[in-house]
Amino acid sequence: MKRIYIIRHCKAEGQEENANLTSEGYTQAIMLKNYFENVQIDKIISSHYVRAVQTIEPLAEDKGMEIIQDARLSERILSTENYPDWLEKLKMTFQDKSLTFIGGESSNEALIRIASVLEEVIVSPEENIILVTHGAIMSLLLNSIDENFGFDQWQTLTNPDIYLIEVQNGKKTFKRTWNSK
Repeated sequence: MKRIYIIRHCKAEGQEENANLTSEGYTQAIMLKNYFENVQIDKIISSHYVRAVQTIEPLAEDKGMEIIQDARLSERILSTENYPDWLEKLKMTFQDKSLTFIGGESSNEALIRIASVLEEVIVSPEENIILVTHGAIMSLLLNSIDENFGFDQWQTLTNPDIYLIEVQNGKKTFKRTWNSK
């Protein structure tokens, strides 16, 4: 059985590519390290965004592992415009996966990126893999496995958050394993 832990990054100072974790985010990164202390991990792949890499650095250092950065795990770009009703626009993209806004990518386009990473790790020899990414694109991936995971479930994600995707005999299932309380 293949186990893929998909992690949403810890709390960050902003949404920019170079935004650092907050002091609370650094504390959460240590909590993640402790969460995986007794879990076999064979490979770590992360979005290249600073907050994603910083999220997993304590664990990678603790396990003596390399963090492989992959731009396909970067956050989904809704638009290059600042819309006051961005939340409504994001909701619309969960309903119409081909919908795009100025300078953005559709849900389908973003899903192709992250799904290609998932498919590569599924066929790789490693059995226990961590993917560190961002909320919107993570939700799209989970929605591709179970269409009942949508905009409302995206709104319940925490920073950080962890879902375990298990693949057995070609069948993908997932469950939330992080308890932020």
